[in-house]
Amino acid sequence: MLPATFKLCAAISYRHLRNMTGLRRQAAVAISQELSRLACRGTGPGTWINQVRRRSSLLSSRLEEKPFSEMEMSYIKQGEEALQKSLSILEDQDGWKTETVVDNGDKVLSKVLPDVGKVFRLEVVVDQPLDAVYGELVDNMEQMGDWNPNVKEVKILQKIGKDTVITHEKAAATPGNIVGPRDFVSVRCSKRRGSTCVLAGMSTKYGAMPEQEGFIRAENGPTCMILRPLPGSPSQTKLTWLLSIDLKGWLPKTIINQVLSQTQVDFANHLRERLARTVAVNC
Repeated sequence: MLPATFKLCAAISYRHLRNMTGLRRQAAVAISQELSRLACRGTGPGTWINQVRRRSSLLSSRLEEKPFSEMEMSYIKQGEEALQKSLSILEDQDGWKTETVVDNGDKVLSKVLPDVGKVFRLEVVVDQPLDAVYGELVDNMEQMGDWNPNVKEVKILQKIGKDTVITHEKAAATPGNIVGPRDFVSVRCSKRRGSTCVLAGMSTKYGAMPEQEGFIRAENGPTCMILRPLPGSPSQTKLTWLLSIDLKGWLPKTIINQVLSQTQVDFANHLRERLARTVAVNC
């Protein structure tokens, strides 16, 4: 058995080390080395020493974890704000007007909000399970330009934790160049809780991505997509997309409204085609 004094000192040292903030990794390493030296001298049973060493090693790895910077925390907060504001807009069922209804049941609604402007709401059912839709929109977001003609490119500029990313998106010009090329820098936040997924975002500032030649820097948000399994049919997904966007430049409101509602309808069709091709390839 180890001497009682040594066991007490070791326990106190470990608790002290675990509870101190800002302690450097060298302290944890020194303890591990000292315990190894004592074990070689036969001071006590190797099992006990190894357990403490494993705890010390675990502690050193925790000390190496880097906390978020002030700027990263700011981006995380922006993403959370976009999510909360988007959900509050969608939860209010009053004042929505129909913009477009398609034969397959897809529909686009809109309403005007005092502090945001005109927002659009797409409601569709996709004949694919939620995991497939989520994977395409989140895990494979940089491939969106491969299947959505309205998108030229999506690039992840920075990942912050597991839920937040900064992206740069280039939108393609509309047919006839009615609306010229736009680009966006956005903070995106994805949350998945049980059978519901929420993908939210809004425009942000990012020093490493200044305005690009040939593109007008537009702004979006708050915006979000909500994915849920269709009640009674888990192989289908209900998708709701809240779109809030300022295209900048001089454009008549009638053209903006037509372009944005049609963009949402087109997106649903392109997403279905993409998922169908993906399923066919995997079969």
